Order: sequence, then structure tokens, then C-alpha cells
Amino acid sequence: MTIPLKRSYVTALSFVLASSFVVSACGNKDQTVSAKGQTPEVSELRYQGSVGSVTYPELAEDLGYLAPLKLKFIGNTISGPQDIQAVVTGDTDFGGAFNGAIVKLIAAKAPIKPVISYYGVDDNTWTGYYVLDGSPIKTAKDLIGKKIAVNTLGAHHEFVIKEYLHRAGLTAEEIKQVTLVVVPPVTSEQTLRAAQIDVAALGGTLRDKALERGGIQPLFKDKDLFGNFSAGSYVLTDKFIKNNPNAAHKFVEATAKAIEWARTTPQTEVVARYEKIINARDRKEDASTVKFWKSTGIAGKGGLISDKEFDTWIHWLVNEGVIKEGQLSVKGLYTNEFNPFVNEKK
Repeated sequence: MTIPLKRSYVTALSFVLASSFVVSACGNKDQTVSAKGQTPEVSELRYQGSVGSVTYPELAEDLGYLAPLKLKFIGNTISGPQDIQAVVTGDTDFGGAFNGAIVKLIAAKAPIKPVISYYGVDDNTWTGYYVLDGSPIKTAKDLIGKKIAVNTLGAHHEFVIKEYLHRAGLTAEEIKQVTLVVVPPVTSEQTLRAAQIDVAALGGTLRDKALERGGIQPLFKDKDLFGNFSAGSYVLTDKFIKNNPNAAHKFVEATAKAIEWARTTPQTEVVARYEKIINARDRKEDASTVKFWKSTGIAGKGGLISDKEFDTWIHWLVNEGVIKEGQLSVKGLYTNEFNPFVNEKK
């Protein structure tokens, strides 16, 4: 199921990436108000899910952390841009995006505010940019004139690839000769093995399954470039926060607690609960990928956002000539005010 979208912000929003990392759990069902003791202004939050995945808000609801708020599933997102378009146009109440794309959207005057991190990169969760064994591509220079498969343009994969090329000393003109091709993640491995592309971005389950089959090797990894970092955030509109501060607080609080549950619970328990949630909601999904879940990848405790997770991309976009020096400041760009772990160390 998909939903109709208004045309506002569509051009700018085409750069957005949304991702869901899958987790699940069980917990206390007795919470009815936010930590501030205020009842949410709304009874439900509209959102889009992802086939075969359990998002942290979904996990929070299953844990009982979100009550009395309920989630209203309106369909599965087909892409990051579509997910964020739905938030800005008011078709949904929250959605997620790559932080660099969020910066670009805010620069384009999109009325959104990042409120909590929801995916990232760590020792267990990362994306590799893979070539076939025996490929002549050994360095960044070798990518000139080649094709790299990514899931969408203007988001996580494109930013990482261009940073890799920049650090290797390629000129702007040389970088333009590296072609990014949009390929659905589920077919990227097949497309690489068929030699229709030269490099494929693979992460999570798709990467692990591809590695099991062998015959590929990473040219580089996003973790090699940036270390451990949170890469994307859930956003709310400024209007939603203004009109529903208690609901915004409850949403972030519950999601933060769900993230911490997944971070601190044994992997086997997370996997088992995730499988149970998918089977119970009866959306005719394949839950077989659950065994590959390893970690949240999120750097900050409870999804706390740090300046560097946005400042990095502000500077990147300035250097790319996409936004002007001083056009955006990290101050006020995001907020941790609703996160219950805001006064704790990460």
C-alpha cells in the first residue's frame, strides 16, 4: 500500500534516505504518560513501516513504552524520499532520513526537526562497497568511468562514496565520471555478479548473504571513513512539535527506551522477539532475515544526537557547493530535549 503525496518539497525531498533497522522486545505495559507526566495531545501516530523490518517505534509499542499512544500503520514505505515526503506533507507524523539529506532539506526550508537517531554504523553494522574477486578496481582512481549501485541518490551511499573519492584526491571532474546507478538493494548483488555494474553497496542481511556465497570483496567501508557514528534520524515537523509537545516527548522517550533495550539485550532475545512481532502482525512478510540482526549501530545512548553527526554533513555540503558557508548552523538544527537520556553520557 502506498499513499498519495502532495507536491510540496518533492524536489528537495528526493535526496532523502530513510532506513529501518530491525529490533523487537517485551517489557512493562503500564506506562501511560510521558516522563513529564503530561498526557499526549493525540491518541495515535501515523507512520509507514518497512517490509520484513521492525522499526524502533514499533518495538517501543510492543514493549509498552509508547502507551497511551498507539501507532497507526498506513503502509510500507517504498523509499527514503517517499517516507519523508509523507511527513512533510502531513500524511504521516514521523519518518526517518540520513542526516546529510536532512541537512539538505532544512537548507531548502523544509519545516522538520531531527529528534532522535535511529540507525548508524558500528563494528557489527556497516555498509561495504563490493567488487567481484579479480576485479581490476583496486583504488578510488580505478572507479573513473565505472558504475556503482546505490539504493537512492543524494543520501547515505552517495555521501560516503563521494567522501571516499575526495579523500583519495580525485578532482571534481573525475568524480563526475563515476556513475551512481539506482538499483533496488535486493537485486544489487545479482546485478554485480552479472557484471552490469562494477561496485555494489551492500549492508546488513544482504551483505552477509552475499558474503556467504563468496566471490566478492570490499573496496572500502563506510566505517573505515567515519568510524562509529549515528547516520540517520527520525524527524517531526515543527508544526507537530508546537501543537503536540507531550506527544512528541512520549514518542522520543519511548523510542529511546526501545533503542536501549535492543542495545543491552542479548542478541538471541532480540532476534526471537523480532520474529514474533513480524509473525503476529500478519503482513505476509518473510521473517527469515532476522537471524542476521547484529546490533543497532546507533552511537548515542538512547539515540541521542551529537553535533558532529550533523556538522559533518553541513561542512560536506558547503565544500560541495550545495549550500553556502554560514547558511546553516548545527545549533538549533536538531533537538535532544525529549530524550530521557539527555543528561547521561553516551
